[in-house]
Amino acid sequence: MTHPSPLAANNQATAGRPGQTGSATAAQASPSAGGRPGLRRQFISFAFYKLLPEFRRLPADRQSTMLADLVKLVQANNPQDMLLLHYSCVGTRPDVDMMFWKISYQLEHLQEFAAAINRLEIGGYLNSPHSYLAQSKRSTYVDKIDPAHDDARTCIIPGKRKYLFVYPFVKTREWYLLSKPTRQGIMDEHIAVGTRYASVKLNTTYSFGLDDQEFVVAFETDSPDDFLDLVQELRETEGSRFTLRDTPIFTCVQTPMETLAGQLGRL
Repeated sequence: MTHPSPLAANNQATAGRPGQTGSATAAQASPSAGGRPGLRRQFISFAFYKLLPEFRRLPADRQSTMLADLVKLVQANNPQDMLLLHYSCVGTRPDVDMMFWKISYQLEHLQEFAAAINRLEIGGYLNSPHSYLAQSKRSTYVDKIDPAHDDARTCIIPGKRKYLFVYPFVKTREWYLLSKPTRQGIMDEHIAVGTRYASVKLNTTYSFGLDDQEFVVAFETDSPDDFLDLVQELRETEGSRFTLRDTPIFTCVQTPMETLAGQLGRL
């Protein structure tokens, strides 16, 4: 059975940075386990790439041709199938140069784009040291505060802010052995801290059974200062006792693909 894709139908491109999107309404799915009408979940991939040093030793014309092919591939993406945002990590970490944030209702679309990169000549000069797979899902902890939060959590609308901070997240097993009321109380404090930083948008995605981590969190903001203060304040909450792993952390800057290609080599 095929489903109409709201990725393009309800995500109209707006003026501004590449990848900016307007409002969206997630496709209705079958009722959830709790009996409530469900929303169709998105597959989400954060794919990081590192360009090998050998590439920069190539003649300028070969670099230019290969980078131009990469730009064309990105620009040819069909937003009806997959939302594709591109970020520069040049100078923020030594192990990654760029990141593609891919969102689709079909996992195969994420695979097809990765395979297309592999088929490019520049694919022979790229490593992917980090790649995280997850799905969107409503948060039961937010239900108490905002029972109608389905759209914001199940249908992610990315790209409206310049900076993106991404990291995998794993909680301790002790967390899951706490009672639901105890966990809700701890999360109430966590959520209250987050609401004080309105400039920072949190996208929580879920990886249980899909990847090594339990969550991938992606914070969008135009103010890195606010994000730094938010993370520092969250360290002082009760919930931080139950964090097993929340690294590596990636600082990503949303960048036009032509500009990003120019950062990678001689375009």
